[in-house]
Amino acid sequence: MGRKAGTLYINPKKFGSLQKPCLKETLTFLNCMALNNNKDDHCGRQKKLLGDCMDAQAGKNKKPWGSINYHLQRLMKGRK
Repeated sequence: MGRKAGTLYINPKKFGSLQKPCLKETLTFLNCMALNNNKDDHCGRQKKLLGDCMDAQAGKNKKPWGSINYHLQRLMKGRK
């Protein structure tokens, strides 16, 4: 079970580290929750920062292109 010989393939794991929005805020909120026995009333500031970051990310335009490997395979079909 592998890829067909001669097909194009890009490893998406290489590009996984390019953009991780709100990672710092998520980690600080989870650490605060862990320190306070999962009581989020003690972590109000971290919760607000995480919510603000997530709201800012939701407003950005994201193009639903699909995976890059799907498009490479689609383009290679047209060449044959």
